[in-house]
Amino acid sequence: MDISDNDVLFEDNHLIAINKRAGDIVQVDPSGDRSVEEMVAAYLAHKYNKPNSAFVGVIHRLDRPVSGMLLLAKTSKGLDRMNRLFHDRKVQKTYLAVVKDRPPQSSGKLQNWLLRDRKKMITKAYDREVKNGSFAELDYEVIGQLNGYYLLKIKPLTGRTHQIRSQLSYMGCPIVGDNKYGYPRGSMRRTICLHSRALEFEHPIKNEKMKIEAPLPVDGFWEKFNVLL
Repeated sequence: MDISDNDVLFEDNHLIAINKRAGDIVQVDPSGDRSVEEMVAAYLAHKYNKPNSAFVGVIHRLDRPVSGMLLLAKTSKGLDRMNRLFHDRKVQKTYLAVVKDRPPQSSGKLQNWLLRDRKKMITKAYDREVKNGSFAELDYEVIGQLNGYYLLKIKPLTGRTHQIRSQLSYMGCPIVGDNKYGYPRGSMRRTICLHSRALEFEHPIKNEKMKIEAPLPVDGFWEKFNVLL
């Protein structure tokens, strides 16, 4: 699929924000499937009549089965400065997740040590420091319940690979559809109910406060949770 105007959440001279579809890859991987990076480059080349393609820089990533807010750079200046903001943890990320099991508390902070298993391509969470592990921290809040499912708002304070998926699973609340992290069955569409809801940051060029929000997917399941937002 291609990127259309309907997928664009924000665009200026330096940045473009896309509401990524679950199942799309951000960058080229061994699957050979067309990436969001390639689709955005083609979209910008067509929109601005650039026959030699357009510059697109990947600032951060979302796992393939995850949907939502994805920010990319249109200039090297925008890319460098946004990379610095992410590195310095000056970007506030908000995710939404649907789980079947109610968390032990209505809100809380999860702190774990994560260890990446590169052979199995999963991240394991521990409640103690482990050799070669990375500290991970997130805040969560139960927004509400709908049809036996719980909607969580999650604010990761660190940015580790599969952090949210691993930490929620360790808490006993695997994300719906995420059988890689303990949910009993996977989605037929190979997607999970984790959505990158919003990014908040100071624009690296204009120095303006920004909040870009991605609406929930319309897939027959996610959009029902709009009543809780």
